[in-house]
Amino acid sequence: MDSFEKLLATLKQITSLQPEEEQLYRKAFHPFSLKKNEYFLQSTAINYQLGFLSKGLVRYFVFRNEEESTLEFTKEGEFVADYASFISKEPSIQNIQALEDCEFLVIDYDALQQLYKTAPSANLLGRIIIEHRFIIMVNQFLTVRRYSPEERYRYFVTHYKDLVQRIPQYLIASYVGVKPQSLSRIRKRIL
Repeated sequence: MDSFEKLLATLKQITSLQPEEEQLYRKAFHPFSLKKNEYFLQSTAINYQLGFLSKGLVRYFVFRNEEESTLEFTKEGEFVADYASFISKEPSIQNIQALEDCEFLVIDYDALQQLYKTAPSANLLGRIIIEHRFIIMVNQFLTVRRYSPEERYRYFVTHYKDLVQRIPQYLIASYVGVKPQSLSRIRKRIL
C-alpha cells in the first residue's frame, strides 16, 4: 500500500470520503522523507507543515536542564506536527526527530485551510485528529504529574507495546523520566 493509500485508509476509518474528496487530499499532500536521526522540526523553528507518517517512527523531545526529555513517540498511521507552532506560526520549543527512516505525506497551513474549504469531510477529520492529539497530550501530562517512574514505565509498555522493541532503552528512560540505569532496575523489578 503506498503512502496515499495509507492516508486515505486512515481517514476512512473516521468518515467516508467521496471520490472527488480523495482527489483533493491527493493534490494537497506531498511526499517527504527523512533518514534516521534527521529532524522533522527543530526547536526555535516554525512548524510549517503537518505530516502524515506512512512509514517509520519519530519522537518529540525538549531540552530540560540541558538534557533531552522525550515527550512522545509517533508511529506510522499517525499525524506529526507541533500543532501550537503550526497554527500560531510561532517558533517551537519541541524537536521532532526520526528514529527510523521515515516517509511522510505533508501539507502546509495554507493548503490545509484550502482543504477545509473544499473537502466536505476535512473539518470533521481535522477536529477528530486534533481531539486525538489532545487526548495523547493530556495523558502524557497526567502520567508525568501523577505517577512514579515505575508506573510511567508500565504505562509506556501498556500503551506503546508495539514500539518497545523499536525504541532504544535510553530513549524509553528519557520518556519515563529516569536515567538508563534506573530504567534497568525498574525493568528487573517488573520482569
